[in-house]
Amino acid sequence: MVRLSFITLVATCLIPLTPLCQAAFAADPEVIDGIAAVVNGEIITYSQVRALVAPREKLLRSQVTGEELVKKVKEVRQAALQDLIDRQLIIQAFKKESYQIPDHYVDQRMHEIIMENFGGDRNTFIKTLEAQHYTLGEFKRVEMERMIVQAMRGKNVRRDLIASPAKIEAYYKGHRDTFTAKEQVKLRMIMIPAHANDGNAAAQKAMMEEILKKLAGGAEFDRMAQIYSEDSSRELGGDWGWIERKTLAGPLEKVAFSLPVGKVSNIIEFSGNFYLLRVEEKHGGVTRSLASVRDEIEKKLLQEEAQALQEKWLASLRSKAFIKTF
Repeated sequence: MVRLSFITLVATCLIPLTPLCQAAFAADPEVIDGIAAVVNGEIITYSQVRALVAPREKLLRSQVTGEELVKKVKEVRQAALQDLIDRQLIIQAFKKESYQIPDHYVDQRMHEIIMENFGGDRNTFIKTLEAQHYTLGEFKRVEMERMIVQAMRGKNVRRDLIASPAKIEAYYKGHRDTFTAKEQVKLRMIMIPAHANDGNAAAQKAMMEEILKKLAGGAEFDRMAQIYSEDSSRELGGDWGWIERKTLAGPLEKVAFSLPVGKVSNIIEFSGNFYLLRVEEKHGGVTRSLASVRDEIEKKLLQEEAQALQEKWLASLRSKAFIKTF
């Protein structure tokens, strides 16, 4: 007998599911090449694992090679196997509770898939199934299992979850960097070496002081950089472009990010060199207010709480199950 409370849950919790042409049909589901795991007597095969990870593995093979590829493929396959184990546990829990999903719910989902992915053409849908060695019955079973998993996950999260104002404020205070735009300055630099080992430090500093006077008298910073600077940006008039914090050494960064726009620094002596800095523009560094991000934080906290509850429920299912992997 259908439990109406669960059917209502399916209707309210179900989210758009994976289209036909995606991961679940990346490999032939009929190929059985070994047992990957046994979950309370139900078998999960290696071919099921490979079918689930096929798109991800294809991407990995285009990005990495050698030992790193072997490591990452192993990781994604282990994650896929765990996902399949959890799905099997959820389906078993569904059956144990004697829940049912009426056929018309599955038929409605099939209709949505045909409309969304095949323009309403049922014949093209059937031909695509056949090309991927799927029967209509097998496809309906896969979709029903997806509906079951989604609904059961939703069922085991309380609907009365709240994020208190105190919790939201604490999160905001602990993650201010998340809500702060990256601070950047558009910088020009003149650098000349001190030549301290040659006994020329005083003369080099005097040169820098003369440059500073010329700048104060109206000389263009970029022109002075092209003439005097020995920095790699000399040909660009000392232009470093937009930089973020931690781009420069600490003492230079401190001056660069404290300078007002359009101002030239005093002479900075650091690591055997003399420097003059000029900030042309600034942006970022502004932290969004708590009021402007409250809804965003609340949504994140509720998602984290829901995920924690789901994981707790899954851990309970795992603890009561016989699971063997190979």
